[in-house]
Amino acid sequence: MSVIYIEETVGDVRGLVQTAIREQVVKLELGLAMARKRLMPFEDKYGVTSERFISDMAAEDLEGGDNEYVQWAGEYQLMRRLQDKLWRLRGIEYRA
Repeated sequence: MSVIYIEETVGDVRGLVQTAIREQVVKLELGLAMARKRLMPFEDKYGVTSERFISDMAAEDLEGGDNEYVQWAGEYQLMRRLQDKLWRLRGIEYRA
């Protein structure tokens, strides 16, 4: 958990910061949903989760070879980065 201390001098700075972070969370949630949607065809095609793919499979295991591996792995890594950012933003605590 992260803590943000805000010393307000003029206006509702805390509210502005919270709103900006909420808006970023919404954008990240949309990006995460899109990434998950792009992972589904790979998971359906090969009958494995992306987590299992990353830990157990190589390009040689895929019909599309290196290209398909790079696409799937890249999308999975994007999803993980988005999840991490969401987790960190949702864990912010605001204090005056």
